[in-house]
Amino acid sequence: MEPILNFINGEFHPSASGMTLETVNPASGQVITTLPRSSAEDVAMATKAALEAGPAWSATTMEERMAWLHRIADALEEEAETIAQLESMDTGKPISLARRVDAARSVSNFRFFANFGRDHTEPIFSDHGAVNHVHRSPIGCVGLITPWNLPLYLLTWKVAPALLMGNTIVAKPSELTPMTANHLAKVLNKVHFPKGVFNLVHGLGPEVGQAIVEHPDIRGISFTGGTATGKIVAATAAPMFKKISLELGGKNATVVLDDAPLEEVMDGIVRASFTNSGQVCLCGSRVLVDAAIYDRFKTMFVDAVSNIVVGDPASESTVMGSVISKDHQTKVESYIELGQQEGGVVLTGGSATDAPVEGVTAQGAFLRPTVIEGLSHTSRTATEEIFGPVVTLHPFTSEQEAIDMANATEYGLAGSVWTADTARGYAFAQHLDTGIVWVNTWLNRDLRTPFGGVKQSGVGREGGAWSMNFFSELTNICVLQP
Repeated sequence: MEPILNFINGEFHPSASGMTLETVNPASGQVITTLPRSSAEDVAMATKAALEAGPAWSATTMEERMAWLHRIADALEEEAETIAQLESMDTGKPISLARRVDAARSVSNFRFFANFGRDHTEPIFSDHGAVNHVHRSPIGCVGLITPWNLPLYLLTWKVAPALLMGNTIVAKPSELTPMTANHLAKVLNKVHFPKGVFNLVHGLGPEVGQAIVEHPDIRGISFTGGTATGKIVAATAAPMFKKISLELGGKNATVVLDDAPLEEVMDGIVRASFTNSGQVCLCGSRVLVDAAIYDRFKTMFVDAVSNIVVGDPASESTVMGSVISKDHQTKVESYIELGQQEGGVVLTGGSATDAPVEGVTAQGAFLRPTVIEGLSHTSRTATEEIFGPVVTLHPFTSEQEAIDMANATEYGLAGSVWTADTARGYAFAQHLDTGIVWVNTWLNRDLRTPFGGVKQSGVGREGGAWSMNFFSELTNICVLQP
């Protein structure tokens, strides 16, 4: 496969240094291709292109920008199968998941914001003989830094509203999964998108991501990734008074109340636990179950998890593919070992040695979905983000105990509650310290709603009007009426 290159001012370039990195298929261990190992020099070139393109792009009307978003969506939709194949190859996720989630959502992100821009109206406030108008201006050049688990899905979630509000972009995808970002750049050239408005710089976080955050002419940073890196982004950007939006890690609780209809909700709970090998920041990695139904739940849950089809991501029958890399596999296995050291019992799954995946190459980063019980809810295994196919089970004896257990982490991104009584579930959900709670569902996303976390799961909200607010500067224009 041809090398991946930076995309600057509408053209593809190697890094200024000529240095490269390799991107690897985690399911096979084989090198796919190379990508630039860029530096601050490349970021400076991309930012210069973005700044030069800024005046013309910001001068376009909202209607013109909405038309561009629809055009990009159309082009991505035509390339949906290619995108799914690239995403599956780059991440190790099943091709069916890449089609259903990654490729589809990348299209819908552009369509949603195009339509949202059309339907959104700014408020007007009249008082004291004057009319107050809310006027939006672009921030200018914004930096978008995205992770490896949902590469194009999360990149387009940021690109679409940033473009809609008239900004230019310097983006950095994860060096582990650069292929669909590169394909997006090709699609933009295919539709003759204005040069310099969108720029893409590949490389390592400390070398490229940090350079983006530090650049004085990049006035806003939208970052999705780990909490440790998010702290560095915040510490760098805050003294420069940049706008920042941080969507960080999670250690989400799935709460099963005593009246939950287990036969009806089990599939949803399993999906919430192990979608994309548990490598979704919204996955429920701690399952809290009322003690009255714990044994029955455990039997049903372990049986369902044991039957998840793990294997070649290219196979249509595969439900769970590999994790993102051999290094990440080692990290996840270290937590399985830690869980056992902390007194936990593995009910199904385990390390690749203890529970090997049949029919895959030894070079692939495969793990079976793992369930551990017997741990304190305050143990490291139950409170630290593993970001892999590992779930811990914890019984509780009262709703208040369940609330206390659910909130007993430094994270607060998401959670879910499962019950036969939706009013009870809604009331319970209000006590959880998280940015989003689902009741009897999971990953049911209305893109108009605010998305983000509390505590160490992030700062700020994106989605619908919140994305528009982040990617624009608001001016109140007060006009005295004659």
